[in-house]
Amino acid sequence: MTETSTLLSQRFRGYYPVVIDVETAGFNAQTDALLEIAATLLAMDDSGQLHIVNTLHFHIEPFEGSVLNPSSLAFNGIDPFNPLRGAVSEREALTEIFKAVRKAQKDAGCQRAVMVAHNSAFDQGFLNAAVERNNIKRSPFHAFVSFDTTTLAALALGQTVLAKACQAAGIAFDNKEAHSALYDTERTAELFCHIVNRWHALGGWPPPMFAADDEAETVAADEQN
Repeated sequence: MTETSTLLSQRFRGYYPVVIDVETAGFNAQTDALLEIAATLLAMDDSGQLHIVNTLHFHIEPFEGSVLNPSSLAFNGIDPFNPLRGAVSEREALTEIFKAVRKAQKDAGCQRAVMVAHNSAFDQGFLNAAVERNNIKRSPFHAFVSFDTTTLAALALGQTVLAKACQAAGIAFDNKEAHSALYDTERTAELFCHIVNRWHALGGWPPPMFAADDEAETVAADEQN
């Protein structure tokens, strides 16, 4: 484990943040199809700045018996049966994402992954339902803890809509590209990094008790030498 990875493991109490976005065929995680999922992995440099590493993206085959609401499909523009989508099963997509998350989590020295999402309860509900539906015994993600960028953006930027929050943060946002899991995940990741890094720049992290502990450890080390 490197000094840099230790810094990230300390930042969120041992949680490794992974930005997730899903596109679906409705609002009911138990009955409506999961159609797209993307996951953006993050890292922290030695100055405490959080940044994007890479993004995994999958088109998903509707699970057997799932509901496909026409209004939802019209909204996100997805044709679930278009062969050009290159869709894979829920299990295949989750297996690949979880494998990458576990490696990144281990490299960062973290004990558990935590979902970061815009309106995270929605995305977390669909992820958890897919995990249960596919009898996946171990997910790297905490089952109910999540970081909601809607709330964070409301606090830091006075905005709750993703596009407006990005605009307030100076992040380019193309409404024509929105409602793609890949696009929305990466913009959400940029927004999350912006808020975390801005808080760091304002002196909000590490908190005073961490700084005091670090100073005490430095003094103790100097005395030993």
